[in-house]
Amino acid sequence: MAESEEIYKVLARKYRPKNFDELIGQEALVRTLKNAIESKRIAHAFMLTGIRGTGKTTTARIIAKALNYTGKDGKQEATTGSTDDCALCQAITEDRHPDVIEMDAASRTGVDDIREIIDSVRYAPSEARYKIYIIDEVHMLSKNAFNALLKTLEEPPAHVKFIFATTEIRKVPITILSRCQRFDLRRVSLEDLSAHYTNICGQEDVEIEEDASNMIARAADGSVRDGLSLLDQAIALSTTDGKSKITSDLVREMLGLSDRSKLLDLFAHAIQGETQEALEIASHFHENGQDPLLLVQDLTDMCHILTKVKAVPKARRTTAPNMSDDEYKRAVELAQKLSIPALNKAWQLLLKGIGEVNMATNPQAGVEMLIIRLCYAANLPDPVDLLKNMGSHTPPNGGGGKRAQSVATSVSGVVQAVQTQTAPVQESVPVANANLETLEDVVALFEVHGAMILAGQVGQFVQLIRMKVGHIEFMPAEGAPSDLAGQMSKKLLELTQKRWMVIVGRGETHPTLQTQDKAKQKAEYEAILAHQDVQNVLTIFPEAKITKIDPIKTKDTHS
Repeated sequence: MAESEEIYKVLARKYRPKNFDELIGQEALVRTLKNAIESKRIAHAFMLTGIRGTGKTTTARIIAKALNYTGKDGKQEATTGSTDDCALCQAITEDRHPDVIEMDAASRTGVDDIREIIDSVRYAPSEARYKIYIIDEVHMLSKNAFNALLKTLEEPPAHVKFIFATTEIRKVPITILSRCQRFDLRRVSLEDLSAHYTNICGQEDVEIEEDASNMIARAADGSVRDGLSLLDQAIALSTTDGKSKITSDLVREMLGLSDRSKLLDLFAHAIQGETQEALEIASHFHENGQDPLLLVQDLTDMCHILTKVKAVPKARRTTAPNMSDDEYKRAVELAQKLSIPALNKAWQLLLKGIGEVNMATNPQAGVEMLIIRLCYAANLPDPVDLLKNMGSHTPPNGGGGKRAQSVATSVSGVVQAVQTQTAPVQESVPVANANLETLEDVVALFEVHGAMILAGQVGQFVQLIRMKVGHIEFMPAEGAPSDLAGQMSKKLLELTQKRWMVIVGRGETHPTLQTQDKAKQKAEYEAILAHQDVQNVLTIFPEAKITKIDPIKTKDTHS
């Protein structure tokens, strides 16, 4: 290489922010740090956390330069502005100043590495105002290394500052976090990223379309560095005869967004039961080298996005922030044709399919079987809608579908008839001073006056022998409180203003109210289950189960 030839520096390094004003998307952090430095309320340790590419290490270097700034004459105080005129800050930027030590905890995880820091903190900085230790990916330190750092981190010398950076804040011990001033660097917004990339293209003398800039910003997913790497790639791809023009079509091809459009096609065909079209697109993906497992994962993500679009169609930012406008428009149109139950059914099938494809000897065969299952499930009627006689689903097999609809029509009447025969008559809630004739009256009285625990104990443990106004005799069931009779007597006196004799006796008993309720529920369930029309439904849907029986709400005949 010729000495005069300049080594190319990637955009992520070339346009790395040099001061607080150049940081984008981190307004709260910048404002806090500026105020702290200007008011000289500077913490001895900082913890910077956030996703990759949001500026953690960059911010650490900016803090180091701001605190050690001495200006051109070497006599200036710490600053929150530009540090370009400071030779010391220039050395920090180039990672060659002896008083600013950067350590990668991913490669130096042991207690011996931390011991080096502990031994060196006692010595004053050789040139700078502060000796600053920047430890990147600090969560990678071992437990012993963290423990060794605790005492020094709690009471470091006045000339020492620690700055930690991590993408896994939950892996950092709370004992370390409690000794640091924490800053969470948020994802940079789509608008800020797009404007930033457009500005850089202007400085690089590269023409870029607005849609292309937006696509790169969406693909960056909040990370400035990820987007700059994509922009570097787009510039290289678009350069012809020394000139670069980045178009939306070029970026779409570079990012594989055309494949995502086909992914939407695949999901649409599958969930609408169009088997041939869905399998053809799956074959296209396979021929183009798409990993079968990743394809299923992408379909699962698409199902998630469509479900959110269906639930909140106007929340563009939260439902599908990484989709282009055209893709989002198509997603909205598809979601409008689908129901939440249908999407939920597809979600369950896809989640199960991930494991099946992963275990299959031929993953592509697993994908195809999953797609066929999705297509078949799309044509099945919804059992809930069938039982409610909504009649909105297409019959799967002609006559069988008509039979299912007729069965659903009769089932509602069967359930109502059986419930009418088996459901107990609702008693009116007794009030204080009323005549209590049954144990149910006593329980209802306790409940209406807030004595829920006592009401529950009566229903669970009281095996009634005999009862009349002012007198209750019962045998307690196993596990009953020893003072249950006394509690009942005291509460009845309080609520009815009448003295009740509640005693424990022996003799022939009635089952507890709880036991009676369970017997009634079992009888009701068995009566419904035994009906011929219900049996017909279970024949059509062999895996269906009766999980809940709701009482029929009848209209008031006097109204």
